[in-house]
Amino acid sequence: MDVRPSGIHHVTAIAGDPQANADFYLNALGMRMVKRTVNFDAPETYHFYYGDRAGHPGTIMTFFPWPDAPRGRRGAGQATTTTFSVPEGSLGWWADHLAALDVPTTRPTERGSEDVLSLRDPDGLVIELAASADYHDTDPWDGAQVPAEHAIRGIRAVTFTENDVEGTAEMLGGRLGFRLAEEDGDRLRFRTNDSGAGVGTIVDVLARPRAERGLVAAGTVHHVAYRAPDGPVQAAWRERLEHDGVGVTEIRDRCYFTSIYFREPGGVLLEIATDGPGFDYDEPLLDLGRSLKLPPWMEPDREQIAARLPKVEVGP
Repeated sequence: MDVRPSGIHHVTAIAGDPQANADFYLNALGMRMVKRTVNFDAPETYHFYYGDRAGHPGTIMTFFPWPDAPRGRRGAGQATTTTFSVPEGSLGWWADHLAALDVPTTRPTERGSEDVLSLRDPDGLVIELAASADYHDTDPWDGAQVPAEHAIRGIRAVTFTENDVEGTAEMLGGRLGFRLAEEDGDRLRFRTNDSGAGVGTIVDVLARPRAERGLVAAGTVHHVAYRAPDGPVQAAWRERLEHDGVGVTEIRDRCYFTSIYFREPGGVLLEIATDGPGFDYDEPLLDLGRSLKLPPWMEPDREQIAARLPKVEVGP
């Protein structure tokens, strides 16, 4: 069975104040909240999912917002940058839009021909917007302050920062089936396909031999999830990883997908998530993200769970 990756499913990070997190991703970045639920392993905190109109795999950024969470530290053994695709020619509009919201931006110079705008969210998480002419089979959200012609199309890439890239490169290019596409100084670029088109097809591995190890807390990425089209392919991934001696979890039910988790040699936590059943599993497409959704096994405790969560306004 073919267990090569078909791209990024989602990226999950830690946030602090949930209202500030929602305001930024809904208004500054113009994404749609496609699910408002809780951390299934720690239901005293929310789990927010942002994406395109339907929350297609490859468009999804998720957060565990812990009020008063300590600030994390970016460093080795982490996914340190999440890059979103925006339409070619849109970065000028984005720079003006973010400046009007007092969000500082910079234009990195180390990306060769790539046109990239770099910024940080309220917790210091590094986000990039990359202008791309690639075709993305997604449905950009136009219900906020960002018009559809400039809207985020999906996740383009993630960057892993590593003290030693050898083990990471071996896992990506060997066990996980990525292709080393290019080397540019201390940056290795892996792709899931030859064209590089589509959402979530790039992993950059940045060599930082002297970097301090990262600390996962507010403002850092918790894990990166890759896509499996269905349960049998996910099970094949798990079997292959287990056979190769990689410590991998059992298959876990996340309602909107199922998941397995493991770490690459440098320390980044990875997930393989199924494409389905999707975010309209428990509410209609038009109503995504409007109300608190809980997994069936938590429904008997809904009143107590909801009472522990802070009030958050997320708009229409």
